[in-house]
Amino acid sequence: MVPDVEVQSYYDKPILKQPVWKWFIPAYFFTGGLAAGSAMLAAGARLRGDRRLARQSRFVTLGALGISTALLIKDLGRPERFANMLRVLKPTSPMSIGSWVLGAFGTAAAAGTASDLLDVLPGVGAVADTAAGAIAPVVATYTAVLLADTAVPAWHEARHELPFLFAASAAASAGGIAVALAPPAEAGPARRILAAGAVTELAAVEALHRRLGSELAATYETGLAGRLGNWSRTLTGLGAATAVTAGRRFRPLAVVGGLATAAGGALLRFAVFEAGRAAVRDPKYVVAPQRRELGL
Repeated sequence: MVPDVEVQSYYDKPILKQPVWKWFIPAYFFTGGLAAGSAMLAAGARLRGDRRLARQSRFVTLGALGISTALLIKDLGRPERFANMLRVLKPTSPMSIGSWVLGAFGTAAAAGTASDLLDVLPGVGAVADTAAGAIAPVVATYTAVLLADTAVPAWHEARHELPFLFAASAAASAGGIAVALAPPAEAGPARRILAAGAVTELAAVEALHRRLGSELAATYETGLAGRLGNWSRTLTGLGAATAVTAGRRFRPLAVVGGLATAAGGALLRFAVFEAGRAAVRDPKYVVAPQRRELGL
């Protein structure tokens, strides 16, 4: 019997460099997802004729998008760097595609909100809301593709689940904020989106952990990533359950449940971020996927 080999690197140095991103990036992932989920909710509310929910969701979309843009510029260092990314469209670059998608999404969301606030050009507002809702799924998931398109094993090996996870979390978070802001009697559509998003999010997390296998899944289950992930699942599960049950009758519980669900979505992004950092620190997580592909 050959004993298990302890994976080491030269001079105990990491095989891959640590991601240079700071906390701005997982926060940017969350606010971008919240903006996308709220835009889809606004587009659906407009189709249903629910003006209050549509207007509320437009405001959330624009506010979250503003914060998201500020976080991205903070990470880039200078505002002109974001503008420079729009000079060339590079289909093979998730960052390039994401920049153009954000630009189109922000323009449509702003046009829809302006039309509503000023009560002018309702036809343009309807087209803008529809466009923002149509682009929103890409906004919600392109950040997952951005992570998966790296050499970081905890992100790359989760490439099949991350887009579903981010999309579901965006829907749950948007539904949670909408439930917290709207009177319970008018929050039915938001509750349904919250519930569907939360269930799908929790299922996607479970699928991700199972498919990664016990070794690589440890990056998500231990350390800071594990603690953040546990809190994320707890807040999402309990928050959604509270919002869709007791929150139907009691406004304070709807607010608590909705905000807890959104907080769970935020912690999810930080958990995924920290899992990637943990995977880079230990060479065994970098080597294990390669050995598995080679059948070793």
